[in-house]
Amino acid sequence: MKNSLRLTLLTATSIATLAVGYKMYALWQQDTLWGHRPLYFFVLAWASIVLLFWKRYTRHPKGLRWLGLSTLSGVLLALSFPPFPTTILLFIAWVPLLLIEYEIAKDHAAENRQSSIVNRQSSILPYTYHAFVLWNILVTWWVGNTAFIAGIVAIWLNAWFMYVPIWFFHQTRKYLPKTGYLSLIAYWLSFEFLHLNWEISWSWLTLGNAFAQFPQAVQWYEYTGVFGGSLWVLVANVLVFKLLEKCNFQISPKAALQQGWVFWRIKLLVLVPIAVSLVWYFNQKDIGRDEEVVVVQPNFEPHYQKFNVPDEEQLKTFLRLSEAAITDKTAYLVWPETSFSAGEMNDLKSNRDIRQIMGFLDKFPQVKLVTGVSAYKVFAEGEPLTKSARKEERGSKVFYWEAYNAALQLQAGADSIPFYIKSKLVPGAEILPYHQVLFFLKPIVDQLDGSVEGHGIQPYREAFPSNSGRVAPSICYESVFGDYNGGYVRAGAEATFIMTNDGWWDDSGGHKQHLAYARLRAVETRKSIARSANTGISCFINQRGDVQQPTKYEEEAAIRQNIKFNDRITFYVHWGDLIARIAFFVTLILVTNLLVRKISNRIGKPTA
Repeated sequence: MKNSLRLTLLTATSIATLAVGYKMYALWQQDTLWGHRPLYFFVLAWASIVLLFWKRYTRHPKGLRWLGLSTLSGVLLALSFPPFPTTILLFIAWVPLLLIEYEIAKDHAAENRQSSIVNRQSSILPYTYHAFVLWNILVTWWVGNTAFIAGIVAIWLNAWFMYVPIWFFHQTRKYLPKTGYLSLIAYWLSFEFLHLNWEISWSWLTLGNAFAQFPQAVQWYEYTGVFGGSLWVLVANVLVFKLLEKCNFQISPKAALQQGWVFWRIKLLVLVPIAVSLVWYFNQKDIGRDEEVVVVQPNFEPHYQKFNVPDEEQLKTFLRLSEAAITDKTAYLVWPETSFSAGEMNDLKSNRDIRQIMGFLDKFPQVKLVTGVSAYKVFAEGEPLTKSARKEERGSKVFYWEAYNAALQLQAGADSIPFYIKSKLVPGAEILPYHQVLFFLKPIVDQLDGSVEGHGIQPYREAFPSNSGRVAPSICYESVFGDYNGGYVRAGAEATFIMTNDGWWDDSGGHKQHLAYARLRAVETRKSIARSANTGISCFINQRGDVQQPTKYEEEAAIRQNIKFNDRITFYVHWGDLIARIAFFVTLILVTNLLVRKISNRIGKPTA
């Protein structure tokens, strides 16, 4: 590209970025939602960055080609995830990236042979990072509707995290060539596993999640969980790449067919699990006893409405929708996340809203209300403090307290109120990860109306008991984590109630993806799900992952259905993320050997 053309395009994308950004600011000033504008802003901003560093991408003779291949990978990965229906593309989405790595590795080997002083013009970093930024933008741009700065951090930081396992794979191919592509699989699965279990958790783009719109194809998740899907995808991509390598990278049906068994092995790897799953799906029946459940969707827009409408007005809406849907057979009523403030957790029964709700439930003594609430706890003098405890001074008095995003169960005549504290917290909004080290991120947390200390958590899952059964109170972000939800079942849950507030993301792909991921939880645990969202999509999900009675976005609704309760424990619930733990163990072995080999090479000692 000529420099004059590059500068013209850079000027155009920069001006367009500023124009979209200004429009977003103006809408924010008018208390108006942004819709898809964050997507346009992020795409234009990234295009400007690529054009700004164009010479870095194209200084190698193959640089422009590699940039095209990495763009292709990023787009294919994005098109493989909900709400796009093209999940099948995931089986080839990694191939362009693998080709880039292969050619750069060959380039480095040639440079090493030609000179003892290597001045490399090629690196996997810009191309891999470019692909992952595109993937993150095109699938998770809607995070910018929650909080703009958080969206920027989520996209660009997550893309950097994704680069790390690719860098390790690239190094392993160099120093331990016989384990090269095995290492890619182990490193990526380990990265996904880590991303589920540390405080900077962002597991939205776990490869196995891509099949969430088509649970018919992954009924075997009740044995493997989503890591079975991730392993499936990675192995298929490696085999496709190896097939292309055998064909000298000549892409043609004739060349592929000439490889015989290699070609058919790929087809069998992709098609056999799908065929088995389809047979499984059509023979899978919901098991257990029937319980009638009512789900309420109050439709309070969270940015400008939910926290401005008086609490008593909101509660009237909840009670009106509930009363219209409850019958004499209703066992459970489900309200969404943070439906009201429950006050001090040790004094719930004195809370005004709870007293009013209990009066309402007196008319329906058989009904158990399971609802999301906000709450807090004041620490008694001398009580051990948690890391999320906040200090507050009122005059001469100093006390400590912590905030909760929680769930509780209410029933007329019950002696106690079961209370659960959300423990998979949203980074930024509900927790500042490793805040002792990352204290400088406080301005971002403030912009999200969060706190440095974050919300309190509890170390175990629990199921709310009643005379109708035991239910899992899964709150919003928690429903994305497979083994975590398995903990509810291990605690005795016979069905899952998901309480969420997806309106933060506006009418985007975010709430559709969140719903789709819940379908995988139903398959993994073989538990029926009742899902209550503040606004769309509320629904029921059966034990094979079918969505039933989905509500529309931006509408009040109350839906009712009989769902099955059972005490079955699936293989996955019992063993959890076994595939990921094995991959993590393999990663430890590979990284140890890699470090030994690199150190040995540097000090000039031969290695075995």
